[in-house]
Amino acid sequence: MSSGANMHITIRLQFAKNVVSFSDIATAIGQAGGDIVGIDVISSSKTHTVRDITVSVLDSKHADVVVDTLRKTAGVKVIHVSDRTFLMHIGGKIEVKSKIPIKTRDDLARVYTPGVARICTAIAEDPTKAYSLTIKRNTVAVISDGTAVLGLGDIGPYAAMPVMEGKAMLFKQLAGVDAFPICLDTKDTDEIVQIVKAIAPAFGGINLEDIAAPRCFEIEERLKQELDIPVFHDDQHGTAVVLLAGLLNALKIVDKKIEDIKVVLTGIGAAGIACTKILLAAGVKNIIGVDRQGAIHRGVQYDNPYWNEYANMTNPENISGTLSDVIAGADVFIGVSAPGILTVEDVKKMAKDPIVFAMANPVPEIDPEVAEPYVRVMATGRSDYPNQINNVLCFPGIFRGALDCRAIEINEEMKLAAAEAIASVVTEEELSETYIIPSVFNNKVAERVREAVMKAAYKTGVARKDDMMFR
Repeated sequence: MSSGANMHITIRLQFAKNVVSFSDIATAIGQAGGDIVGIDVISSSKTHTVRDITVSVLDSKHADVVVDTLRKTAGVKVIHVSDRTFLMHIGGKIEVKSKIPIKTRDDLARVYTPGVARICTAIAEDPTKAYSLTIKRNTVAVISDGTAVLGLGDIGPYAAMPVMEGKAMLFKQLAGVDAFPICLDTKDTDEIVQIVKAIAPAFGGINLEDIAAPRCFEIEERLKQELDIPVFHDDQHGTAVVLLAGLLNALKIVDKKIEDIKVVLTGIGAAGIACTKILLAAGVKNIIGVDRQGAIHRGVQYDNPYWNEYANMTNPENISGTLSDVIAGADVFIGVSAPGILTVEDVKKMAKDPIVFAMANPVPEIDPEVAEPYVRVMATGRSDYPNQINNVLCFPGIFRGALDCRAIEINEEMKLAAAEAIASVVTEEELSETYIIPSVFNNKVAERVREAVMKAAYKTGVARKDDMMFR
């Protein structure tokens, strides 16, 4: 199985016309396992041609194989090789732009001194005016310490920046939110909380990202208590919201009620605990969580305090055992854990029309192609299979809604509303085993989520703004 989207490299090469033809070059690339996706002529003379050839490869090692093959081809000179993904990141991916051109002295006096002093005074007299007179009403800080980045782990704040920049791009493109990547060079919980509190006046919301468990729980909880703006750990709640959206639609296909299903969930970390909580809030009554020590159950004092809390809110029959033991009769498997831990034999033990959400990345808990004959609905975290569970479906719209109604928090009702809104984008006519969740590029999603989140915020009394339509 490949690890997801392939790499594209661009190879600039010169070849002698009387020694080698382009068809020979194309054949060499194909024999090395590369796929040509683009060809550009840079220059041509009577004797030589220089071309840029863009090739799809599996990974960096495969790229080396393709390039080495070309270097060994008679009449071919490889001038240089560029990775298109690296090129996209040169100089960073985002910038700050002015909304108002400064062309005259009068413009300068209004946007800066002396005119800006009147604006400062107005905000000093009424701090709520910061929402109307500054960028606060449209800004989110994307905060990370770089300790749990994608599947890379603790790579530090510098290496985390490209991910946070990408997140900021998605905020802007999908929901018009101005997000700022802020990577902190500290792993100290108190210090992170203090820093975020100190910079909070500039922002309408805080998105916590890629902070390792269990510190992420305390950081989020303390910030929620001490700030009057929404704080949202996307690795927990974004995953949970989109998971629930997919499950709501999957249950329609198998004609089961959410309160009647048995769910087995592997990976009791940040995402796993958040997924469990939203499922319980949505009406699931029987969830069994499984981690390295087997099924989490009462009667055991776990070293992880969050597991003790987890045991008290799940596993109503207090079942113990391995994943293979507890999965018998389960209607739904949810994996936010590790590759390959779910076997075909496990799936065969599940109830009729099993639903499998294998969301470990880049390699899921079970290969979708292996599982396909035995499951009714399959979802993963990958873009190269149907039903991708992707946080991008959640965070732009949920923050857009929270900002627009000036919510003081993103509560459970708002998350449930977001999940239902995402699910609703897939119509009854469209709904099928391979289409339970909309595409991340579906332009209806963010607006549908925004509207639902705002309604829930007003209903639960956490909105500070009256007009739902105004941004």
